[in-house]
Amino acid sequence: MSEQETPDTPKAPLPALRPVHGAARCAVVALGLAALAWAARAVWHVRLAMTGQPASGPPDQGGGTHRPLTALEDSYHLVSSVGAAVIVVCALAFLSWLDRVRDNARALSGAEPRYASLWLLLGWVVPVVNLWIPRGIVADAHRSVFPDRRLPAVVNWWWGLWLAGLAGGVGLVYADSTDEVIARAYTDVLPLLAADAVIVAAAGAAALMIRTLTTALQQSMDEAARPAA
Repeated sequence: MSEQETPDTPKAPLPALRPVHGAARCAVVALGLAALAWAARAVWHVRLAMTGQPASGPPDQGGGTHRPLTALEDSYHLVSSVGAAVIVVCALAFLSWLDRVRDNARALSGAEPRYASLWLLLGWVVPVVNLWIPRGIVADAHRSVFPDRRLPAVVNWWWGLWLAGLAGGVGLVYADSTDEVIARAYTDVLPLLAADAVIVAAAGAAALMIRTLTTALQQSMDEAARPAA
């Protein structure tokens, strides 16, 4: 037996691994709340369309003039504000989970991530590159730990639905103000409802993706911890 193989030789310390299940649960709960918030928006879009635009016209009447809001329109502003707050919480929870997944993937594989840490945030907000970098971070973490496995299909479903939700400025990031969205609900509600449905589906796909990747990663973490035990 060589010197490297003697029982008395101390083993190299296991790279620090961060707990991931708690972050995954928080992200899944936040995504569930986001789905509920957007389902509520869809209900209000339907209510606005069924009520019909008041005779006084849309809330934003142009030239900086806004008429007083109806009770239904005022309640939509509240629903919209709550939804925006939930999205912020959801984003923070998702990024916390993704940061842990990325760090654990680096610890398990010994390979440096393809994207620097700053892209965890900038990858979502920088135009053009935000079309592929967030998915790329997820795919890179999976590939580094499981080089022989195919990327789970749910990752592509999540990302495709996310991009569809962003398309046209009628989903997660509205190009119009809340009053302008109200006017669109009065005149052409179907695109709004389609965007709402896509976003709810994207939240569901994201939750499934988190559960799938977290389960696989936790198994790999458990296997890495057994020799040390």
